[in-house]
Order: sequence, then structure tokens, then C-alpha cells
Amino acid sequence: MAVNAAQAHGAPQWISDLMGTLGAPGAGLAVALENLFPPIPSEVILPLAGFAASTGDMSLVAALVWSVVGSVVGALALYGVGALLGRERTVAVAARLPLVKVSDVERTEAWFARHGTKAVFFGRMIPVFRSLISVPAGVERMRLPVFTALTTAGSAVWNTGFVLAGYVLGDNWSQVSNVVSVYSKVVLAAAVLAVAVFVLVRLLRPGRGHRRAGRP
Repeated sequence: MAVNAAQAHGAPQWISDLMGTLGAPGAGLAVALENLFPPIPSEVILPLAGFAASTGDMSLVAALVWSVVGSVVGALALYGVGALLGRERTVAVAARLPLVKVSDVERTEAWFARHGTKAVFFGRMIPVFRSLISVPAGVERMRLPVFTALTTAGSAVWNTGFVLAGYVLGDNWSQVSNVVSVYSKVVLAAAVLAVAVFVLVRLLRPGRGHRRAGRP
């Protein structure tokens, strides 16, 4: 199968083997694992699935459907982690972290209450954050049907673009990874900068926040 020769183009062997053995469901399983373990690159999995579809190794529709199913399954697993963690445990952990105020959790809760739906939808298109956003959604107990619908829609947009790119580029599918790696590095650099600014502000303005009265 064509995917078995894809390692030469930059695909990890286990991903090639998974798709070569299971076909489109293998692509879905790889995407689900990518949600649980963000370092696994969806920018490799998805274009490779498109390339496999272009060679006839799997159906294009099946590649699209299974990749979205994998995204939703992985996101629901992380949502479950957040739901099990819950607000009280989150607050307890925050209270013990250096440089973190409990009031930060409360501000995050307020922000998520206002923008959570947009964060879940658009977060599916941001490397690393597309996985992490599921955890606060679970902590805040976003309604499961809403979370699932937003995750499905956002994942469909992201996944379809990559799968179709791999399908159109054929043997040159790995070019997609090269382009997106730049995007990923920019996003991660911005995240690191934001954390650095947060730490700097906390060092210059020390003190711990307190829970607001009346909160459970």
C-alpha cells in the first residue's frame, strides 16, 4: 500500500503501519491519539490520509469521516478528564501552584462562560490548544451535546482542509507538514511568551488571590 512507503516522506512508521493495516479507521485512531498526546502531529496524519485516498488505498469520504470521528473521540476523552477533575480540585491545585492565584481560575471561568463556545470551535484549529481546550470545557461542564457539536464542526473544518490538501498534492503531501510546522512554531512561541509575561507580572506583583464569597 502507498502509505507503507510514506515514511520516506516524513511520516512516522507507526502511523504508516496503522493506516496500512486498518485503512481509514486507522487514520481515525491516529487522530484520536493525537488529541490525547498533542506531540503526535495531525499535520502529518491528515495529509497522509489524503494521499492514501488519492492512491485508492482508502476512500476519501471514509478518510474525512473517520478523521473527524477520531477527533471527537479524543476530545471527549479529555472532556471526561476535566469533568472528573471538577472545579473544586482545579481550585485546590491552583491554590498550591507558585505564582498562580485562585482568582486566576475564577477569571478563567468567567472568560469561558462568555467565550467557551467560540474557544471550543476555533480551538480545534490551533495546534496543541485543540486538545487542551477540552479539559476546561469538562471542568466547566459545558453541555455535552453543545461540546460535541462544536468539536465536530471545528474538527471537520481543520481535518477536511488537511485531508484534501494531501489528496490534491499526492506524492508531495509532505509539503503540507512543512508549511504548518511554521504555523505551529508561531503559535507555540506566542504561548511561551504569554506564559513568560504572566510569570513576570506575578513576580513584580506578588500575592495570592482568594475565592469570592458565595462560590461553592
